[in-house]
Amino acid sequence: YLYWQKTDNKILRRINRIIIETKRNPFEGIGEPEPLRCNWKGYWSRRINKEHRFVYKAKKDELLIAQCRYHY
Repeated sequence: YLYWQKTDNKILRRINRIIIETKRNPFEGIGEPEPLRCNWKGYWSRRINKEHRFVYKAKKDELLIAQCRYHY
């Protein structure tokens, strides 16, 4: 997240939209949410763009962001 604050405001705005949407509905919405498998079981992914993914785990009142740069 800090990387995008320094380098690309457009992607940062997209990530912020994804965070807001994910808080509202963790498993539907923008970025084509999909559950991850194997080592990432329990985590979900949303597309930031063609190259980067937003990987997170949603709990009742908590959103754990694992990564928002690169492809898992």
